[in-house]
Amino acid sequence: MQYGAAAADQAWYMPVVAPSSAVETAAERVERLASESAVVVFSVSTCCMCHAVKRLFCGMGVHPTVHELDLDPRGRELERALACLLGASGASAAGAPVVPVVFIGGRLVGAMDRVMAAHINGSLVPLLKEAGALWL
Repeated sequence: MQYGAAAADQAWYMPVVAPSSAVETAAERVERLASESAVVVFSVSTCCMCHAVKRLFCGMGVHPTVHELDLDPRGRELERALACLLGASGASAAGAPVVPVVFIGGRLVGAMDRVMAAHINGSLVPLLKEAGALWL
């Protein structure tokens, strides 16, 4: 059996997607990815601050969904969209890191400074409980 011929014969079951609806902007993709899990971390695999925030969550018993931007073909676009969300549109252009960026319950918490401040002042655990990421 030739796969090419079989695929051509059975192509009728493949949905046809209009090109205009198939294109997803970086901001839309960030929004979609951020809402797919209780805790979402946008990270770079070699970033020590990203590692620290992931360890913080794992140490609390929370297992975030992690999107490594350096491993994503559209990672640069996502990083620019995240910079805009953080209000630091010039930061990524100047070479300053944007990551880690954390979303809890689909809402932007912010970068490492905001996550650590929430942890220290005690507001991180209630956020995690409200999002369903922490049960204790």
